Amino acid sequence: MQFRILGTVAVGVGDTFHAVPGFRQRCLLASLLIQAPAIVPASTLYGELWGENPPTAVENALQAHVSRLRRVLVRLSDDPKAADMLRTRASGYSLDVAPESIDLNRFRGYIRLARQAMAADDLPVAQELLAQGLGLWQGAPLGDAAAGPLCQSAATEWEEEYLSGWEDAFWLRIRTGEPMRAVGELKRMTIAHPWRERITELLMVALYQSGRQAEAVGVYNAARLRLADELGMEPSPKLRQLFRQMLNQDPGLHHSTAVLRRSA
Repeated sequence: MQFRILGTVAVGVGDTFHAVPGFRQRCLLASLLIQAPAIVPASTLYGELWGENPPTAVENALQAHVSRLRRVLVRLSDDPKAADMLRTRASGYSLDVAPESIDLNRFRGYIRLARQAMAADDLPVAQELLAQGLGLWQGAPLGDAAAGPLCQSAATEWEEEYLSGWEDAFWLRIRTGEPMRAVGELKRMTIAHPWRERITELLMVALYQSGRQAEAVGVYNAARLRLADELGMEPSPKLRQLFRQMLNQDPGLHHSTAVLRRSA
């Protein structure tokens, strides 16, 4: 059995994933998967399922949802033993699953191996591993189950890992001599994530190496004005240095290895 939390919470058997029915069943399963195989205290689960408005008999209500989730796991897996993985503990509940059965852990494994390949300058392998890892994402992490503080915090952390993985993917496109392939997506990402300077830097380099030096300078000026107007800050020293290199038409900017080593 596989579990998807990089998107709507779902249970997979073979190559097919099935969405978990019921909002609170999804919240319960998501909370347990985040901590698996550790115990999630009942008090934490109350907050994840009901927020600040738990029912009067909240302990009984939680037990009822645990029973429903066990039935869901059995039905989706077609295996009566699947109910045994959701274990009742003295202080709460735990989910006894293999780490590799959770897509988040597989994603992290691909990213880790990709960065090892990047460090060894094995760029084709790094690109393939990144593509496999990023391909596991099927939407916003946890979907609508990212409602309580535990799930919200986890989803925010994973989004950061996802963006960092994409930055590595763009780095590789430029590094392997395909800057034009990165420009369009990097432009979209600068709009969605205007404060991530690495995205700005990658876009500037991709434009410059594509022969669009004026656009690259324009990206820097727009970022500088945005930082000054909204945060009262200046660009980082690294971004300012890249800008000066462009103004001086530094020949090294056309050598992807020299330019992008500093962005990784």
